[in-house]
Amino acid sequence: QVHLVESGGGSMQSGGSLRLSCERSGSINNIYCMAWFRQAPGKDREGVATIYRRGGTLYYADSVKGRFTISLDNAKNMLYLQMNDLKPDDTAKYYCAAEERPPSYGGGCFLFSSNYKYWGQGTQVTVSS
Repeated sequence: QVHLVESGGGSMQSGGSLRLSCERSGSINNIYCMAWFRQAPGKDREGVATIYRRGGTLYYADSVKGRFTISLDNAKNMLYLQMNDLKPDDTAKYYCAAEERPPSYGGGCFLFSSNYKYWGQGTQVTVSS
């Protein structure tokens, strides 16, 4: 079992920055990819960014490319999402997620929510214009 806890959300004006954090614990040996998703009221959950367990192979949704940066500190068991130049459309609840996959399987990391077995409770980000 893997436990994920997000923090760092808040309210911000357009153009501002926030850094989200996700602390992971538990049986993390088979965690292959980690990701951030978000969900705005009345909208489907959207993949934001994903990262391979060793820190490489980053992938971003087009809507956040150039503004958001995902990073992973394995020594601290922390996942981060640095969000710059925030826009009102970024308003959503942000979720940390972990995909369980034996390392021998290989392959890349993708933003399909069905791939991710473990989820945090989410942290709210609100951006005003």
